[in-house]
Amino acid sequence: MHRTILTGGLAALLFTAAATALPQADLVLVDKRAQRLYLYQGQRLLAAFPVAFGGQPQGHKQQEGDGRTPEGRYLLDDKKADSGYYKAIHISYPNAADRAAAAARGVSPGGQVMIHGQRNGFGWAAALTQRVNWTNGCIALRNADMQQVWQAVAPGTPIVIRP
Repeated sequence: MHRTILTGGLAALLFTAAATALPQADLVLVDKRAQRLYLYQGQRLLAAFPVAFGGQPQGHKQQEGDGRTPEGRYLLDDKKADSGYYKAIHISYPNAADRAAAAARGVSPGGQVMIHGQRNGFGWAAALTQRVNWTNGCIALRNADMQQVWQAVAPGTPIVIRP
């Protein structure tokens, strides 16, 4: 009898996890003003998540260290499971226009802009950290939300980041 209860409980848990998995997204939209990340499949909204940005969230990223999150259209080009944060998906910033604009100003455009969860070991702090813009220009989510994004997004998915 004990074995039946464990098996039934495990089956229910697996069914619940499978039922909450999102379909594959074909667009990620980030609205900086609303502080939300949206996953779309065609015209259908799959999910929306609250996010935090860099310490200076207004305006497009101009250079390395400015604390801004880029704005515009990019690709999610790589997934990094072994990040210093709970999973990370790389955004293809800087593009050619970003590099040219930074070169014209004599500065580095920066790079390594990611969508990621909380710093490893600090997932418990998300209730506090997600209330402020704390990254160096990345887009941060709670770990549970990052897990859903991770599963729904494949490399090559476009991301649009709006002001």
